[in-house]
Amino acid sequence: MDADARPDGEGGALNDTIYALSSGAPPAAIAVVRISGGRAEAALEALAGRLPGPRVATLATLREGDELLDEALVLRFSGPASATGEDVVELHLHGGRSVVAAVLAALGRMAGLREARPGEFTRRAFEHGRIDLAEAEGLADLLEAETEGQRRQALALAGGALSRKVAEWQEQLLALSAEVEAALDFSDEDDVEPLSADFGARLVAFRGELASWLARPPAERLKDGLRVVIAGPPNAGKSSLFNVLLGRDAAITSPLPGTTRDLIEAPVSFEGRPFLLIDTAGLREAADELEGIGIARAQASAAAADLILWLGPPGEAPEQAVRLHPKADLIPAPADSVLCVSAMTGENIDALIRLLIQHSARFLPVEGEVALNTRHRTLLISCRDVLEEAGSTDLLIAAEALRRGLASLDAVTGKAGVEHMLDALFGRFCIGK
Repeated sequence: MDADARPDGEGGALNDTIYALSSGAPPAAIAVVRISGGRAEAALEALAGRLPGPRVATLATLREGDELLDEALVLRFSGPASATGEDVVELHLHGGRSVVAAVLAALGRMAGLREARPGEFTRRAFEHGRIDLAEAEGLADLLEAETEGQRRQALALAGGALSRKVAEWQEQLLALSAEVEAALDFSDEDDVEPLSADFGARLVAFRGELASWLARPPAERLKDGLRVVIAGPPNAGKSSLFNVLLGRDAAITSPLPGTTRDLIEAPVSFEGRPFLLIDTAGLREAADELEGIGIARAQASAAAADLILWLGPPGEAPEQAVRLHPKADLIPAPADSVLCVSAMTGENIDALIRLLIQHSARFLPVEGEVALNTRHRTLLISCRDVLEEAGSTDLLIAAEALRRGLASLDAVTGKAGVEHMLDALFGRFCIGK
């Protein structure tokens, strides 16, 4: 089968010309319809009656036969120097629903054109070498980013920060591999040294660099957030503190003990750092079976927490919990120095938020550093582990280990061994991306 005719997921092939609305849902001031493929320029000429110059925004009257569709700005980008590596056309329409619907319907009636599937434009960019797999993952993350930290991490990945590092590692491994292969080729000659004197040291340094990257907090932390459990006895002010940190009334508050019977979870962001706040049932002897279930869940949640804010007696605080003195506006502060807070007056709430941000540094990726997702980590762990074998005195074993290490690095950027996960990745994108 010709490479361009290879099926690209269900219901289409890479040689199809695809189109989709690539901007937000109408109505809007402007709607952008994107067309990509071998018939993109023909589609533009059919609608506009002419083919404007490349990379020049041109005002055009769009028609289907005698019917006027819109007055629009049109652009064309000839492949391979385009976003997808194919001929690409953009129609910048008036953003009314009827205008967009009419233009999409006209494109749908053209021979050889079909609607794009989710992520298909980006997948074609990957297939034609305009971006690699790690950069595509960054674009997917950028579309889903909700906090500043997530946005910055996604932009770094989409901008090729990890890909450039992987390219450096590939060069190092290729140099080591070439040395082993050369030693194998001349192994029968007595006057040729098998390997350079620093080969082992270079291998150890390379493994050490991989280990340092693997020691970084994972990228998923930016999505999941730091798990912060608010715990303590009944009526300690847990739900009130939960609400004031969120900035909204997410939990019911009452002077009656035992009001909170189940876990209440809510995400929040402080200075671009994500947190998952968890309000829990008051810890005490359960008054009934239902409250007992809530208390058991509270204890389990505290055990899995990254950080516990303890609002109870100091002597009962879980290990490494941050002890708070709640209701500082009503109850005098104890002699020992704990952070006194008041959900009612806002006393020291800003100080508590700064404390949360400080604690997050232990768990969240460092700003400016590229974080690895689960797929990246799995492949780099595989590369690191096989490189243990590359130090073997048996050159055949060393050569094979280096080949396997290179294969793992190739899979990070999508050069090999990733076909099984492409549909899942590009399915995360919207239709017009």
